[in-house]
Amino acid sequence: MLEASLKAQLASYLERISQPVEITATLDDSPAAADMRALLKDIAEASRLITVVEVPPGNARTPSFAINRPGETGGPRFAGLPMGHEFTSLVLALLQVGGYPPKVDDAILEQIRALDGDFEFEVYVSLTCHNCPDVVQALNLMAIQNPRIKTTMVEGGIFPDEIKEREIMGVPTVFLNGTMFGNGRMSLEEILAKIDTSGVEREARKISAKDPFDVLIVGGGPAGAAAAVYAARKGIRTGIASERFGGQVLDTLGIENFISIKETEGPKFALALEEHVRHYDVDIMNLQRAKALVPGELIEVQLESGASLKAKSVVISTGARWRNINVPGEQEFKNKGVAYCPHCDGPLFKGKRVAV
Repeated sequence: MLEASLKAQLASYLERISQPVEITATLDDSPAAADMRALLKDIAEASRLITVVEVPPGNARTPSFAINRPGETGGPRFAGLPMGHEFTSLVLALLQVGGYPPKVDDAILEQIRALDGDFEFEVYVSLTCHNCPDVVQALNLMAIQNPRIKTTMVEGGIFPDEIKEREIMGVPTVFLNGTMFGNGRMSLEEILAKIDTSGVEREARKISAKDPFDVLIVGGGPAGAAAAVYAARKGIRTGIASERFGGQVLDTLGIENFISIKETEGPKFALALEEHVRHYDVDIMNLQRAKALVPGELIEVQLESGASLKAKSVVISTGARWRNINVPGEQEFKNKGVAYCPHCDGPLFKGKRVAV
């Protein structure tokens, strides 16, 4: 299934596993199941700590497999073959179930573990979607950290009847406990904010208690990041309030016009921006949308979360938005037949009449 070079790379990654991992596979005689069986064989051969167990088809989607520690259930499940952009999601799930610590703040991990309730997520993807892995990986992490959270990645090409029945016309599409939860790229923090409203309130109180900044930047795209670096390098107390750090760049697949970088991808570029900004001890307050600016001796920036910040100077760098064509029905049918990403959503319209 896997090429020799990819198998060698996988074995190198899986050396970081420190605990046994059990993959429980629900397979049949279909070609997709044969491919999955071959993939799981390659994975088991890549680490002595990984075992694969086949079980008869039951309530679980077929073909699919779940990743757990021996004796446990409820770990992340992959329905369909997690290749293409989702191969990274598979590797990270194996590592995290196998004891390798995720690169996430301890406070966020504690928030996940403290969630009270039963959450069953289903995230529909296409293997050419570059926005889907972020959602899959966030939900997998949550399921690994909290036994009351379950998640299944569903590859639309293998389960077209579900795509049709649920009228899914854009990916990633997430259902929670059988009800539509969200469309499009979502970070771990954004998902938590939607299901843990008390966490939003706690964060708002924490933000409001901060001392005034010398410079507060509203907006976390490339311009906001550049302003923060310039200010912080001068020893000025600097903060960024951003709805999504990285901004529109996060939704961009290829970037080839940023001087000194020949080619990169949006999420990778946004991560580099954040690492550069954090190097100068800038206070980044993510998922914070500004709603009002109140002049005064100290300028007050009021946020939609209910928090407020004060600063001697404020830099507005709210950036740009995607341009719409503004035809009748565009907003009403967004992600319901109107799509903007041929890589992500194109496979869902195979064989159908489309306009570009």
